Amino acid sequence: MTKPLIGVLALQGGVAEHLAALERSGADARPVRRPEELAAVHGIVVPGGESTTMTRLLDTFELYEPLRERLAAGLPAYGSCAGMIMLSGEVLDEGRKPPAVRPLGALDIVVRRNAFGRQVDSFETDLDFAGIPDGPVHAVFIRAPWVEKVGADVEVLATVPDDPDNTGRNEAAGRIVAVQQGPVLATSFHPELVGGDERVHRYFVKIVQARLNTAAQA
Repeated sequence: MTKPLIGVLALQGGVAEHLAALERSGADARPVRRPEELAAVHGIVVPGGESTTMTRLLDTFELYEPLRERLAAGLPAYGSCAGMIMLSGEVLDEGRKPPAVRPLGALDIVVRRNAFGRQVDSFETDLDFAGIPDGPVHAVFIRAPWVEKVGADVEVLATVPDDPDNTGRNEAAGRIVAVQQGPVLATSFHPELVGGDERVHRYFVKIVQARLNTAAQA
């Protein structure tokens, strides 16, 4: 069985943390900064960071179109926080006209950028995550988006529970924070920041491995 090679878009954000989590989850992992590096991988992680900056850097490194084309062709992808924004089909970004983010359109979702507030509004909570066993997933939200709308082919994997950690965040209760559409996965939160729990990364590695196995049998 071929071991999956998964790239982490290494333009900014939590690249090292994702690389380490993927390696611990059974994949070979490498940073991706050039189109030829993107062409070699079986899956891609788009990490957190700053989505407007990421948009500019994708153009600067001549990666936007190659990445968009590979995603359209079925490349498995996982986006965390800003990565969810970049993989979306539409971004709601109040106060910016035109929007500063040019999403890649890999997920039929509408996301609201910085929906949970500023850096000082960051919080943590436990989530029930469909498809991931052994109890709730601890989620770290940092200037995170949430999903406002999903298309018919998008599966909702996790929502914010009622009043997480008694913080008074009732406006966040029920908001969608993890989705999957085919081989594309996205979370509003940062699982790479939770040491010792690679379940979200292992879930994505299984998606990539399944694609590899199907291709090998074709």
